[in-house]
Amino acid sequence: MDESNGTKVVGVRDQEEVNAETKRVSSEIYDLIGVKGTPSKGGAGVMSCEGKDTERFYAMKHPWSLTAGSDEELAGAMERLKTELPKRGWKIVKYGPDSSPSKNLELTADNDERKFGVHISFWRKNSGGDTNPPSLIIDVISGCYEVPEGQKVKHY
Repeated sequence: MDESNGTKVVGVRDQEEVNAETKRVSSEIYDLIGVKGTPSKGGAGVMSCEGKDTERFYAMKHPWSLTAGSDEELAGAMERLKTELPKRGWKIVKYGPDSSPSKNLELTADNDERKFGVHISFWRKNSGGDTNPPSLIIDVISGCYEVPEGQKVKHY
């Protein structure tokens, strides 16, 4: 693995494979949340890897959110994630209030085997500086990969 300039590279892998895996990881997390709410639209996108050639190295990121009917539903989902993610190979690296004035609950977890991380923030109703519904803000991020020989990163 190349760690000489910036981000650690976790392997060589086709970008479409990592895109598909990113969507699978997001879907698994959605299933674990277990709340009937409204997920945001949108898909995974490409990120550059710090200190790396943007034509050869990439990471995938899938930001999304889920709004629900009550704070209680999402508080329960956060507890469920804290319990269930480790059973599926994830290591919880942070769980607790963030540094914002509203002290949103956040969870950060890494899955070293799958080369993914997830960050989830729970925004209680009206905690976003003005009015907002109860929401989970989710970022699923892959490790940094190099495209196979002869390919270039597709930026989208």
